[in-house]
Amino acid sequence: MPHLLLVEDDPAIAKTVVFALEREGYTVRHCMLLGDAQQQLAAQHFDAVVLDVGLPDGNGLDLCRSLRASTGPQASMPILILSARGEEFDRVLGLELGADDYLPKPFSPRELVARLRALLRRSATSPAAAAKSMNGFTIDSAGQRISLRGQALELTRREYGLLAQLLQAKGRILSRDSLLQAVWGIDADSTDRTVDTHIKTLRAKLRAVDADAEHISTHRGMGYSLNA
Repeated sequence: MPHLLLVEDDPAIAKTVVFALEREGYTVRHCMLLGDAQQQLAAQHFDAVVLDVGLPDGNGLDLCRSLRASTGPQASMPILILSARGEEFDRVLGLELGADDYLPKPFSPRELVARLRALLRRSATSPAAAAKSMNGFTIDSAGQRISLRGQALELTRREYGLLAQLLQAKGRILSRDSLLQAVWGIDADSTDRTVDTHIKTLRAKLRAVDADAEHISTHRGMGYSLNA
């Protein structure tokens, strides 16, 4: 289930986009400001960004440029630009700054979903989406599989999401709220206790493969992190 970041300051457009994407099974985190989007990107992993250009606190193209200049997974994350500026110059500029696609407003929600689906499909089959290893884990993001010490983990969808988030964070502490929003979705009818319960079962599965290591640390009042 791809986790998307929508950066759009028009509430009506945002509501339409969120509805269209969630209907396709995606989870969506919506931000109205550039600063909020930067905080979300620093706190959790997203599979793609749908980005407006004209934002109250800055230009979305600046965020696009900074993501492409980064050295982590965000450097290759699909970016779809939404903008009321539909002239050729604006489209070319957006693409040259690193956007993967550019959709002028007004647009069809069905076309937006189709374009985004194509971007995610290409991203999943790109070299950047191949299996990656870290801390003894091997992540096959295209196949939605994680192995530990060469042994495939039998994970539920939620356990996979939690472990993938912790691996992407590379040792940073992730709060229960951020994990809940990333894995269950912003409107999920779940609580922090839900995260704790799934972390417990995830730990048990990790110990079954690697009994001598404690891979996940609990930070009281803060959240969880993956041990290096």
